[in-house]
Amino acid sequence: MEGVAHYPMKKKKPEIWDIAKKRHRLSDDVIQMAKELGLNPKKFGSYDNHRQESWKEPLPDFIRNLYDKRFKKSRTNE
Repeated sequence: MEGVAHYPMKKKKPEIWDIAKKRHRLSDDVIQMAKELGLNPKKFGSYDNHRQESWKEPLPDFIRNLYDKRFKKSRTNE
């Protein structure tokens, strides 16, 4: 084909939620709860306990507690 430029295929960027799931070792249920709560996955690093702040709870527990408070129910019991 003459006159048609062929450009290399762009690599698909991984979704921000997939990156957060892998980086913070979160399950599908926790990610779904975070999406329903409208949390920003870029902020998970500040929510996460880095073992230096003993007063913080682990990120999955933090998200579950927020979900329970907001919706007055537990997704894990369904």
